[in-house]
Amino acid sequence: MKKIAVITSGGDCPGMNAAIRAAVRVALAAGIEVWGIKNGYAGMINDDMINLDSRSVGDIIQKGGTFLGTARSEEFKTLAGRQKAVANLQKHGIEGLIIIGGDGSLTGAKLLSELGIKMVGLPGTIDNDIWGTDYTIGFDTAVNTALDAINKLRDTASSHGRVMLVEVMGRACGWIALTAGLAGGAETILIPEQPFSPDIICKQLVESRAKGKKYSIVVVAEGAGSAVKLGEYILAKTGLETRVSILGHIQRGGAPTVSDRLLASRLAERAVTALLAGRSEIMIGYQNNECVEVPIAEAVGKKKDIDPELYRLANVLAQ
Repeated sequence: MKKIAVITSGGDCPGMNAAIRAAVRVALAAGIEVWGIKNGYAGMINDDMINLDSRSVGDIIQKGGTFLGTARSEEFKTLAGRQKAVANLQKHGIEGLIIIGGDGSLTGAKLLSELGIKMVGLPGTIDNDIWGTDYTIGFDTAVNTALDAINKLRDTASSHGRVMLVEVMGRACGWIALTAGLAGGAETILIPEQPFSPDIICKQLVESRAKGKKYSIVVVAEGAGSAVKLGEYILAKTGLETRVSILGHIQRGGAPTVSDRLLASRLAERAVTALLAGRSEIMIGYQNNECVEVPIAEAVGKKKDIDPELYRLANVLAQ
């Protein structure tokens, strides 16, 4: 193999640049030419590709997002679109592909492999919802961003004796809410994976005040429901003063943490070495502090559940 390409697709996350940097420099050290595909699968279809050297990826390890850009592509969902993308790769002599992204991006990688493209995927998403890896690139940074917000909101909640509701990202997955809520000492954590009753939450909040708690923190994953509507319901039901903060896309940005930079670098190195060894149709995951190779069909075909022990512990510590 003489030439490979790197692409970031789907939602951006902190650590993508670190992964690109590592992939490029590991490949160059092995005498492999590297190309960068701009703006995700749309760039692959539009032949928007650039040659990358070591200096191309200098001064990016500390930056959030992806300097290659990312975008979603409806055309790529069609066979004709994917065939056009493959033709562009072949035109440039690209023999292998490293794809960094979430479930949708890795599904796209699987479809490309079915058209004969050798590929290795890296799990890059703040949601931490990819099967086959303990952590995804970007998750640690997003959780720390949410935690920093919770810490600051706790200060004002305690000053005014309020119920503070914090809505974090997670449409179908509660990893950010659960992890940040547990680390931030939230009294209530609401996630899509666990049903809840607004009336029971109100009852618990009232009981907490009766026990002497001056304020409460409620962390809500966006997929569990609207924090705004829940806040209105709590106020109407209990009379407790509520405030709502929706963190939104601030969780996607910012300089990646040490953990995300190390994870991205290690996974990317393993991806390059796997490609050069002739292995394909795999995702490089991280399990028990080791990089592992996971069949791409398994990574996109299974759902990664939250850790029930963390949820149990959060409820115990919320007393």
